[in-house]
Amino acid sequence: MSFSVAVAGASGYAGGELLRLLADHPDFDVRTVTAHANAGQPLVDHQPHLRSLRHLVLEATTPEVLAGHDVVFLALPHGKSGEVTASLPPETLVVDCGADHRLVDEADWDAFYGGDYFGAWAYGVPELQTSTGRGRDALVGAKRIAAPGCNASTVALSLAPGIAAGVIEPLDLVSVLAVGPSGAGKSLKVNLLASEVLGTANPYAVGGTHRHIPEITQSLRAAGTDRASISFTPVIVPMSRGILATSTARIVQGATAAAVREAWETAYADEPFVQVLPEGSFPRTADVLGANTALIGLAVDETVGRVVVVTAVDNLVKGTAGAAIQSANIALGLPETTGLSVNGVAP
Repeated sequence: MSFSVAVAGASGYAGGELLRLLADHPDFDVRTVTAHANAGQPLVDHQPHLRSLRHLVLEATTPEVLAGHDVVFLALPHGKSGEVTASLPPETLVVDCGADHRLVDEADWDAFYGGDYFGAWAYGVPELQTSTGRGRDALVGAKRIAAPGCNASTVALSLAPGIAAGVIEPLDLVSVLAVGPSGAGKSLKVNLLASEVLGTANPYAVGGTHRHIPEITQSLRAAGTDRASISFTPVIVPMSRGILATSTARIVQGATAAAVREAWETAYADEPFVQVLPEGSFPRTADVLGANTALIGLAVDETVGRVVVVTAVDNLVKGTAGAAIQSANIALGLPETTGLSVNGVAP
Protein backbone atom coordinates (compact mmCIF):
# COMPACT_ATOMS: atom_id res chain seq x y z
CA MET A 1 0.00 0.00 0.00
CA SER A 2 1.26 3.48 -0.89
CA PHE A 3 0.58 6.47 1.35
CA SER A 4 0.32 9.93 -0.19
CA VAL A 5 2.60 12.46 1.53
CA ALA A 6 2.90 16.22 1.79
CA VAL A 7 5.91 18.00 3.31
CA ALA A 8 5.52 21.55 4.60
CA GLY A 9 8.65 23.66 4.98
CA ALA A 10 10.25 21.72 2.14
CA SER A 11 12.84 24.37 1.25
CA GLY A 12 14.60 24.20 4.65
CA TYR A 13 17.19 21.79 6.02
CA ALA A 14 14.76 19.58 7.95
CA GLY A 15 12.30 19.56 5.07
CA GLY A 16 15.05 18.67 2.63
CA GLU A 17 16.21 15.79 4.81
CA LEU A 18 12.66 14.50 5.12
CA LEU A 19 12.38 14.53 1.35
CA ARG A 20 15.76 12.81 0.86
CA LEU A 21 14.63 9.92 3.04
CA LEU A 22 11.05 9.84 1.78
CA ALA A 23 12.22 9.71 -1.85
CA ASP A 24 13.53 6.17 -1.29
CA HIS A 25 10.79 4.99 1.06
CA PRO A 26 8.88 2.15 -0.65
CA ASP A 27 5.53 2.95 0.96
CA PHE A 28 5.46 6.76 0.79
CA ASP A 29 4.60 8.79 -2.32
CA VAL A 30 5.61 12.45 -2.02
CA ARG A 31 2.99 14.40 -3.95
CA THR A 32 3.07 17.88 -2.45
CA VAL A 33 5.77 20.18 -1.10
CA THR A 34 5.10 23.59 0.41
CA ALA A 35 6.98 26.66 1.56
CA HIS A 36 6.32 30.23 2.63
CA ALA A 37 8.45 32.88 0.87
CA ASN A 38 9.62 30.35 -1.74
CA ALA A 39 6.16 29.21 -2.83
CA GLY A 40 5.79 29.05 -6.60
CA GLN A 41 9.43 28.08 -7.20
CA PRO A 42 10.73 24.66 -8.28
CA LEU A 43 11.77 22.50 -5.33
CA VAL A 44 15.05 21.68 -7.03
CA ASP A 45 16.05 25.35 -6.96
CA HIS A 46 16.26 25.04 -3.15
CA GLN A 47 17.12 21.34 -2.81
CA PRO A 48 19.31 20.70 -5.87
CA HIS A 49 20.50 17.36 -4.47
CA LEU A 50 16.97 15.90 -4.69
CA ARG A 51 17.08 14.94 -8.35
CA SER A 52 14.27 12.37 -8.20
CA LEU A 53 11.88 15.08 -6.95
CA ARG A 54 12.83 17.74 -9.50
CA HIS A 55 9.30 17.69 -10.96
CA LEU A 56 7.78 19.18 -7.79
CA VAL A 57 6.95 22.86 -7.36
CA LEU A 58 6.66 24.50 -3.94
CA GLU A 59 3.11 25.47 -3.07
CA ALA A 60 1.80 27.75 -0.33
CA THR A 61 1.65 26.25 3.17
CA THR A 62 -2.08 26.22 3.85
CA PRO A 63 -4.42 23.62 5.35
CA GLU A 64 -6.22 23.43 2.02
CA VAL A 65 -3.04 22.44 0.16
CA LEU A 66 -1.98 19.93 2.84
CA ALA A 67 -5.40 18.31 3.29
CA GLY A 68 -6.21 15.24 1.23
CA HIS A 69 -2.94 13.42 1.92
CA ASP A 70 -2.54 10.32 4.07
CA VAL A 71 0.52 11.74 5.83
CA VAL A 72 1.64 15.32 6.39
CA PHE A 73 5.13 16.13 7.69
CA LEU A 74 5.65 19.65 9.03
CA ALA A 75 9.11 21.24 9.13
CA LEU A 76 8.10 24.73 10.21
CA PRO A 77 9.42 27.25 12.76
CA HIS A 78 7.93 27.03 16.26
CA GLY A 79 4.57 28.71 16.51
CA LYS A 80 3.70 27.98 12.87
CA SER A 81 2.79 24.26 12.99
CA GLY A 82 -0.02 24.71 15.49
CA GLU A 83 -1.69 27.27 13.25
CA VAL A 84 -1.84 24.73 10.41
CA THR A 85 -2.53 21.47 12.23
CA ALA A 86 -5.71 22.66 13.90
CA SER A 87 -7.37 22.70 10.47
CA LEU A 88 -6.14 19.34 9.17
CA PRO A 89 -8.54 16.37 9.08
CA PRO A 90 -8.38 14.06 12.13
CA GLU A 91 -7.85 10.99 9.93
CA THR A 92 -4.61 12.43 8.48
CA LEU A 93 -1.39 11.33 10.13
CA VAL A 94 0.43 14.56 11.00
CA VAL A 95 4.06 14.49 12.12
CA ASP A 96 5.36 17.81 13.40
CA CYS A 97 9.14 18.29 13.31
CA GLY A 98 8.80 21.64 15.06
CA ALA A 99 8.44 22.34 18.76
CA ASP A 100 4.74 23.18 18.92
CA HIS A 101 3.48 19.85 20.25
CA ARG A 102 6.39 18.43 22.26
CA LEU A 103 5.86 19.85 25.74
CA VAL A 104 3.26 18.43 28.11
CA ASP A 105 3.46 21.34 30.56
CA GLU A 106 2.05 24.62 29.27
CA ALA A 107 4.14 26.48 31.87
CA ASP A 108 7.31 25.09 30.23
CA TRP A 109 6.07 26.33 26.85
CA ASP A 110 5.39 29.79 28.25
CA ALA A 111 8.80 29.96 29.93
CA PHE A 112 10.92 28.80 26.98
CA TYR A 113 8.90 29.63 23.85
CA GLY A 114 5.92 31.86 24.54
CA GLY A 115 2.88 32.48 22.38
CA ASP A 116 -0.06 30.15 21.90
CA TYR A 117 0.21 26.69 23.42
CA PHE A 118 -1.10 23.96 21.12
CA GLY A 119 -0.99 20.90 23.39
CA ALA A 120 1.23 17.81 23.46
CA TRP A 121 1.18 14.97 20.94
CA ALA A 122 2.65 11.46 21.04
CA TYR A 123 6.40 11.96 21.36
CA GLY A 124 8.41 10.57 18.46
CA VAL A 125 11.39 8.86 20.10
CA PRO A 126 10.49 5.16 19.82
CA GLU A 127 13.48 3.86 21.81
CA LEU A 128 13.00 6.16 24.78
CA GLN A 129 12.41 4.23 27.99
CA THR A 130 9.36 5.16 30.02
CA SER A 131 8.01 3.91 33.32
CA THR A 132 5.51 1.76 31.38
CA GLY A 133 7.57 0.64 28.39
CA ARG A 134 8.98 2.50 25.40
CA GLY A 135 8.13 5.62 23.50
CA ARG A 136 6.94 3.53 20.55
CA ASP A 137 4.00 2.25 22.61
CA ALA A 138 2.26 5.63 22.29
CA LEU A 139 2.98 5.82 18.56
CA VAL A 140 1.05 2.73 17.47
CA GLY A 141 -2.00 3.95 15.59
CA ALA A 142 -1.32 7.59 16.49
CA LYS A 143 -2.61 10.34 14.19
CA ARG A 144 -0.65 13.20 15.74
CA ILE A 145 3.09 12.86 16.45
CA ALA A 146 5.64 15.38 17.72
CA ALA A 147 9.10 14.60 16.39
CA PRO A 148 11.80 15.48 18.93
CA GLY A 149 14.26 18.29 19.23
CA CYS A 150 17.59 16.91 18.04
CA ASN A 151 19.58 17.90 21.12
CA ALA A 152 16.77 16.82 23.43
CA SER A 153 16.39 13.30 22.07
CA THR A 154 20.16 12.80 21.97
CA VAL A 155 20.56 13.68 25.65
CA ALA A 156 17.44 11.75 26.69
CA LEU A 157 18.62 8.59 24.91
CA SER A 158 22.01 9.10 26.57
CA LEU A 159 20.71 9.22 30.14
CA ALA A 160 17.30 7.51 30.32
CA PRO A 161 18.69 3.94 30.70
CA GLY A 162 20.56 4.90 33.86
CA ILE A 163 17.50 6.52 35.39
CA ALA A 164 15.21 3.63 34.40
CA ALA A 165 17.61 1.11 35.92
CA GLY A 166 18.15 3.19 39.06
CA VAL A 167 21.94 3.30 38.70
CA ILE A 168 22.37 7.09 38.30
CA GLU A 169 21.08 10.08 40.21
CA PRO A 170 18.54 12.17 38.25
CA LEU A 171 19.91 15.42 39.69
CA ASP A 172 23.25 17.06 38.92
CA LEU A 173 23.20 15.79 35.34
CA VAL A 174 25.59 17.58 32.99
CA SER A 175 25.59 17.53 29.20
CA VAL A 176 27.86 19.43 26.80
CA LEU A 177 27.15 19.11 23.10
CA ALA A 178 29.18 19.84 19.99
CA VAL A 179 26.58 20.64 17.32
CA GLY A 180 26.55 21.51 13.65
CA PRO A 181 24.85 24.77 12.64
CA SER A 182 22.28 23.06 10.39
CA GLY A 183 20.31 22.40 13.58
CA ALA A 184 19.53 26.12 13.70
CA GLY A 185 17.76 26.03 10.34
CA LYS A 186 18.40 27.58 6.94
CA SER A 187 17.42 31.17 7.66
CA LEU A 188 20.26 33.66 7.38
CA LYS A 189 21.81 34.46 10.77
CA VAL A 190 25.05 36.40 11.23
CA ASN A 191 26.37 34.07 13.95
CA LEU A 192 26.00 31.11 11.58
CA LEU A 193 27.88 32.60 8.64
CA ALA A 194 30.88 30.53 7.57
CA SER A 195 33.23 33.35 8.57
CA GLU A 196 31.78 33.24 12.09
CA VAL A 197 31.80 29.43 12.46
CA LEU A 198 34.90 28.16 10.69
CA GLY A 199 37.98 27.75 12.85
CA THR A 200 36.18 28.29 16.15
CA ALA A 201 33.84 26.71 18.69
CA ASN A 202 30.98 28.94 19.85
CA PRO A 203 28.87 28.21 22.97
CA TYR A 204 25.29 29.47 22.95
CA ALA A 205 22.18 29.41 25.15
CA VAL A 206 24.42 28.97 28.20
CA GLY A 207 23.13 28.84 31.76
CA GLY A 208 19.83 27.03 31.48
CA THR A 209 18.29 29.07 28.66
CA HIS A 210 18.19 26.55 25.80
CA ARG A 211 14.67 25.66 24.68
CA HIS A 212 15.38 21.93 24.66
CA ILE A 213 15.94 21.78 28.43
CA PRO A 214 12.27 21.24 29.44
CA GLU A 215 11.96 18.61 26.71
CA ILE A 216 14.97 16.77 28.10
CA THR A 217 13.74 16.82 31.70
CA GLN A 218 10.26 15.79 30.55
CA SER A 219 11.75 12.68 28.91
CA LEU A 220 13.93 11.87 31.91
CA ARG A 221 10.98 12.13 34.28
CA ALA A 222 9.06 9.76 32.01
CA ALA A 223 11.94 7.30 32.37
CA GLY A 224 11.15 6.89 36.05
CA THR A 225 11.93 9.80 38.33
CA ASP A 226 9.84 12.47 40.02
CA ARG A 227 12.43 15.13 39.32
CA ALA A 228 15.35 15.68 37.02
CA SER A 229 17.76 18.56 36.58
CA ILE A 230 20.44 19.10 33.99
CA SER A 231 23.14 21.61 33.17
CA PHE A 232 23.00 21.76 29.38
CA THR A 233 25.55 23.60 27.22
CA PRO A 234 25.55 23.39 23.41
CA VAL A 235 28.56 24.52 21.39
CA ILE A 236 28.47 25.20 17.65
CA VAL A 237 31.44 23.64 15.87
CA PRO A 238 32.46 23.85 12.20
CA MET A 239 30.69 20.79 10.80
CA SER A 240 27.52 21.19 8.77
CA ARG A 241 25.62 18.45 10.58
CA GLY A 242 25.99 16.22 13.61
CA ILE A 243 25.77 16.18 17.40
CA LEU A 244 28.34 14.77 19.81
CA ALA A 245 26.80 14.85 23.29
CA THR A 246 28.99 14.18 26.31
CA SER A 247 26.75 13.61 29.33
CA THR A 248 27.75 12.74 32.89
CA ALA A 249 25.78 11.65 35.95
CA ARG A 250 26.50 10.64 39.52
CA ILE A 251 26.40 6.89 40.06
CA VAL A 252 24.04 5.68 42.76
CA GLN A 253 25.95 4.49 45.80
CA GLY A 254 26.55 0.75 45.62
CA ALA A 255 26.09 0.46 41.85
CA THR A 256 29.05 -1.32 40.26
CA ALA A 257 30.68 -0.35 36.98
CA ALA A 258 29.38 -3.60 35.49
CA ALA A 259 25.81 -2.81 36.57
CA VAL A 260 26.04 0.65 35.07
CA ARG A 261 27.18 -0.63 31.68
CA GLU A 262 24.59 -3.40 31.78
CA ALA A 263 21.80 -0.81 32.15
CA TRP A 264 22.65 0.73 28.78
CA GLU A 265 23.45 -2.51 27.00
CA THR A 266 20.19 -4.09 28.15
CA ALA A 267 18.16 -1.01 27.27
CA TYR A 268 19.31 -0.96 23.65
CA ALA A 269 20.11 -4.61 23.00
CA ASP A 270 17.22 -5.06 20.58
CA GLU A 271 17.11 -1.56 19.12
CA PRO A 272 18.20 -1.34 15.47
CA PHE A 273 18.97 2.38 15.54
CA VAL A 274 20.54 2.87 18.98
CA GLN A 275 23.75 0.92 19.50
CA VAL A 276 26.07 0.78 22.51
CA LEU A 277 29.72 0.43 21.54
CA PRO A 278 32.10 -2.04 23.25
CA GLU A 279 33.91 -0.90 26.35
CA GLY A 280 36.70 1.52 25.50
CA SER A 281 35.14 2.58 22.19
CA PHE A 282 33.54 5.98 21.58
CA PRO A 283 31.67 7.33 18.54
CA ARG A 284 32.46 10.13 16.13
CA THR A 285 29.87 12.22 14.35
CA ALA A 286 31.42 11.05 11.07
CA ASP A 287 30.26 7.51 11.87
CA VAL A 288 26.57 8.44 11.73
CA LEU A 289 26.54 10.94 8.86
CA GLY A 290 23.36 10.37 6.85
CA ALA A 291 22.23 7.47 9.06
CA ASN A 292 19.28 7.06 11.40
CA THR A 293 21.70 5.77 14.03
CA ALA A 294 22.64 6.86 17.53
CA LEU A 295 25.98 5.45 18.65
CA ILE A 296 26.75 5.45 22.36
CA GLY A 297 30.08 5.06 24.13
CA LEU A 298 30.13 4.56 27.88
CA ALA A 299 32.78 4.89 30.59
CA VAL A 300 32.61 4.74 34.38
CA ASP A 301 34.89 7.20 36.15
CA GLU A 302 35.17 5.44 39.49
CA THR A 303 37.47 8.12 40.93
CA VAL A 304 34.67 10.71 40.93
CA GLY A 305 31.75 8.29 40.94
CA ARG A 306 30.27 9.38 37.63
CA VAL A 307 29.32 7.72 34.37
CA VAL A 308 30.33 9.40 31.12
CA VAL A 309 28.06 8.81 28.12
CA VAL A 310 29.15 9.99 24.67
CA THR A 311 26.48 9.87 21.98
CA ALA A 312 26.78 10.73 18.29
CA VAL A 313 23.84 11.37 15.96
CA ASP A 314 23.18 13.13 12.68
CA ASN A 315 20.96 15.97 13.87
CA LEU A 316 19.02 16.06 10.59
CA VAL A 317 18.40 12.28 10.47
CA LYS A 318 18.08 10.53 13.83
CA GLY A 319 17.67 13.95 15.43
CA THR A 320 14.80 15.06 13.19
CA ALA A 321 13.70 13.60 9.85
CA GLY A 322 14.68 9.99 10.55
CA ALA A 323 12.89 10.05 13.89
CA ALA A 324 9.81 11.50 12.20
CA ILE A 325 9.72 8.80 9.53
CA GLN A 326 10.51 6.02 12.01
CA SER A 327 7.58 7.21 14.14
CA ALA A 328 5.29 7.41 11.11
CA ASN A 329 6.21 3.85 10.17
CA ILE A 330 5.12 2.68 13.62
CA ALA A 331 1.89 4.68 13.52
CA LEU A 332 0.94 3.18 10.17
CA GLY A 333 1.82 -0.40 11.09
CA LEU A 334 4.84 -0.57 8.77
CA PRO A 335 8.12 -2.20 9.79
CA GLU A 336 9.87 0.42 11.90
CA THR A 337 13.06 0.37 9.86
CA THR A 338 11.40 0.89 6.46
CA GLY A 339 13.19 3.50 4.36
CA LEU A 340 15.85 4.14 7.01
CA SER A 341 19.48 3.06 7.10
CA VAL A 342 21.89 2.36 9.96
CA ASN A 343 24.79 2.92 7.57
CA GLY A 344 26.48 6.28 7.39
CA VAL A 345 28.44 7.93 4.59
CA ALA A 346 32.25 8.05 4.64
CA PRO A 347 34.63 9.71 4.23
